[in-house]
Amino acid sequence: MKISISIALLLITISLSQQTPLEKKDYSNLTTYDELISFVNELDQSSDLLNVEVLGKSVEQRNLYVMKFSGSVFGKDEHKIKILIFAQQHGNEQSGKEGALMLARDLLKTENEYLFDKIDFALVPQMNPDGSEKNKRRNGNDMDLNRNHLILTEPETIALHKLFNGYQFEVTMDVHEYAPYGDTWKNYGYRFNNDEEVGTTTNINISEEIRKLQNKEYLSFIKEYFNKRNFTYFEYSHGGPPEIDYIRHSTFDINDGRQSLGIQNTFSFIQEGLNGKDNYIDNVERRAKGQMTGMFGLLQFSYNHKDEIKTLVKNERKKLINGEASNLVAIQLDHFPDGCKLELPLLSYFSNSDTVVTVTDYRPIVKSIYDVERPKGYLVPKSLTEIIQ
Repeated sequence: MKISISIALLLITISLSQQTPLEKKDYSNLTTYDELISFVNELDQSSDLLNVEVLGKSVEQRNLYVMKFSGSVFGKDEHKIKILIFAQQHGNEQSGKEGALMLARDLLKTENEYLFDKIDFALVPQMNPDGSEKNKRRNGNDMDLNRNHLILTEPETIALHKLFNGYQFEVTMDVHEYAPYGDTWKNYGYRFNNDEEVGTTTNINISEEIRKLQNKEYLSFIKEYFNKRNFTYFEYSHGGPPEIDYIRHSTFDINDGRQSLGIQNTFSFIQEGLNGKDNYIDNVERRAKGQMTGMFGLLQFSYNHKDEIKTLVKNERKKLINGEASNLVAIQLDHFPDGCKLELPLLSYFSNSDTVVTVTDYRPIVKSIYDVERPKGYLVPKSLTEIIQ
C-alpha cells in the first residue's frame, strides 16, 4: 500500500512539473521571464528530442530562447521539412507565448513524437521579453519589432533573421493577438469575435504558386482544424467597419515577420488570437489554447504535405537565385475589389451574439501601382562597410 501511494505521489509530481507556469497558477497570472527560463530548461532536460539554445539577447540583455525539436541532428537531414514559429513580438500580446509553452510541452508526449520523423521544428516562444515584463507593445528601444524586419536595427529581429538564414526554413509563422474593442467598431455596433485568425503572404512579389497553396489548401485545412476543436476562425481581416471603410486581408508590406520571410519564397503565415477585453489575463486559458491549436495545426499540415511544400519552396527559391523571377518588381501596391461581397462574422453589441454582416466594399486583391525593373546587381563603395557587412 505504501509503495502504491509513493508511486501515485511520484506520478502527480511529474505531472505537475510538466505544467506550464500559467497552468500551475491556474491561469491567474501570466508567465514571467524567469518562469519561462525555468520551464524551457526543465523541458530541455526531460527529452532528447529537444535542445534549447540562446538565440540572442534583447535590448535590456534578457536571453531570447529557441527550442529546437528533432528526432536527429537539427537541420542536417535534407529529407525533413524545417519549420520556424515565433511568438510575442509585441510584449502586450501574451497568449502566443503561453500557447507556445503549452505546445512545447505537448510535443514531447509520446503520441506526438511521430512528427519529428519528417519535421525539424524551431520554436521561439518569446521575441520581446523586455516588452512582456512591462506588458507593453514595444521593445526596450521603444521599437515596434513587427515593423523592423526590413531595416533590422533591433537585436531581437537581427537574432531571428540570423536563425532563419542559418537554416533556410521552408515554413514560418509569426504569432500575435488582435484587439477588436475600439470605439469606432463599438459605435458601429459590432466587432470581430473570432478566437483565431490566420493571414497568408499577400505581397505579390512572393511566388504566386506559394500563395495559391496557402489560400486554396492551408486556409481551408486550418478552418476545419480549429472548428473541430471548438475554436472559431476567420481569415485575418483588417479595415472597416463596413459601410464606413473597406475590408481587406492584412498588409502587404515586407517589414513584418510574415512578409519579410515570405519574400524569400517561404510558406509563411501570421496567426492572430483574440486579445483579452479588459486586461491581459482575461480569458487567457482559452486564448492560449487557441494559439497552441493553430501552431499545432501548422505542424500537422506541414507533416501531411512535406514533399509538396519542400519541392515548391525549393523550386521557387531557385528562380530567385538564378534570376528566373519576373523582371518587374512591384514596389508600391494597393488593395482592390474583385466584385465579390464578404460574409463577415461579427459579434453584435446589441444582442451579444454572433451574427454575419455582408460587406459590399471588400478589397481582397493586391495589385501593383508602381513597378521597377529588377536590377542585375548593386555597386557598393568599399567605404560603406555597414552595407558590405
